[in-house]
Amino acid sequence: MATSINSQAPASRAGDVVLIHPSGSNWITGKKDMATVFNRIPPLGLIALAAYLEKEGVPVRILDLMGAGPDKSEKERIDDLLERKPAYYGFTTTTSSFPDAYAKAVYIKERHPEGKIVFGGAHVSALGPKSFETYPAIDYAVAGEGELPLTALAKGGDPSTIPGLAYRVGGEMRYNGRATEMVAMDDLPIPAYHLLEDFPHSYRLPMFNAPTASGAPIISSRGCPYSCSYCDRSVFGASYRHNSPAYLVAHMKTLHDRYGITHFNIYDDLFTLKRKRVEEVCDLLAASGRPFTFNCSVRIGHVNLELVETLKRGGCWMISIGVESGDEELIGQHKTGVKLEDVRQTVAMIRNAGIRVKGLFILGLPGETPQTAARTKSFINETGFDDMNLTKFAPFPGSPAYATIKEHGEFIGDWSQLNCMNFVFRPHGFSSWDELNKTYNDIVRSFYSSRPWVKRFVFELFRYPHNLAFVMRNLLSILKAGKSFS
Repeated sequence: MATSINSQAPASRAGDVVLIHPSGSNWITGKKDMATVFNRIPPLGLIALAAYLEKEGVPVRILDLMGAGPDKSEKERIDDLLERKPAYYGFTTTTSSFPDAYAKAVYIKERHPEGKIVFGGAHVSALGPKSFETYPAIDYAVAGEGELPLTALAKGGDPSTIPGLAYRVGGEMRYNGRATEMVAMDDLPIPAYHLLEDFPHSYRLPMFNAPTASGAPIISSRGCPYSCSYCDRSVFGASYRHNSPAYLVAHMKTLHDRYGITHFNIYDDLFTLKRKRVEEVCDLLAASGRPFTFNCSVRIGHVNLELVETLKRGGCWMISIGVESGDEELIGQHKTGVKLEDVRQTVAMIRNAGIRVKGLFILGLPGETPQTAARTKSFINETGFDDMNLTKFAPFPGSPAYATIKEHGEFIGDWSQLNCMNFVFRPHGFSSWDELNKTYNDIVRSFYSSRPWVKRFVFELFRYPHNLAFVMRNLLSILKAGKSFS
């Protein structure tokens, strides 16, 4: 229910919207930022939001400061935007990008005081909009999904009546509470890829994660019913909603027809949760006559040979598995239903079906020790993963682990470093930050210098020529990035 207001409540006005994806902090502190060399993903949440605004008749533009726009500085790109004087500037923020986004909001507000600043995204949703009362450049904040609140605001709705919205009255931030109504997934239009500068050419999937250079990421569901200790579910919550099989395949066909995309990284947390849906998607893909391939994630405990064969039939090229640790006890503290023997069997089953397997791991969880890290290193190297990703644990404000994090070790509350590329939490089991970083680097080096991986690397350079072309174009950057793990 909305909080009570007085006559000072601001009157909204209809107007156009610009959605801004801040560059934030995405690399290792003190090192040259190499993040976008290896992986530049379109802001999927913003282009979904922009498409809905367009559908509702709201003029909208996107400024992706993580994207490779014109040969101008970020300041020059924002100055170009200010010349148009949009009514609303909407920022999406993670925890690590919030400081950068707010600095840009202050810059905009100083030069266009009449423009309204709206913040949304994971960080705002996790901490609650009222937490931003002391950030005066923020006029409005949205918790949860943004389509309905931002559309209502942009169309001139009374802020005090819009669920999910916080608004400022006399310096005080008032909040209407979380919205209970959400847009049906199939009522969302195809995301507004056309609003991105130079899509798809200026964006790239992670290196060696696709059989072709013509790839793009897509999301076909929202929410997750699980509650892993390290995950922030504050935007979409614990419910699970998904596009129909027909909608998802139509999405893929649209990207193929307009941009020549043939490979899709499906970034759903739980793409395979609904088995019948997966079967229908793969049947439609197999019957489409299109040269489509895709990557997806599976959860241990929900995988059998029938599912793997279904995914293969639909064109699945790589499957990611969230393992997190090679220590059984540590997994049990942070994620339910994952047994290492099940992981081994699942990896073998997927590879035997001719699908690549990528293992996803986290180092530095509460309870981590040099001994548990050593088990993770051994497990990664012995299990037969084609690729792996090792992130540095970040206790995000919306995750279950955040509430008690200081009980389990030393926590540096620097928001800009909570990007999974910097350690901001040191478990009690490690004597120093240096020991933790050296352990991380050792695991990364051990996998990527192993004979099996080097053989796969050379093989795939020539099997998939776009990888070789990428390495040749970016060899200097790759070598510099490698030094970051030395």
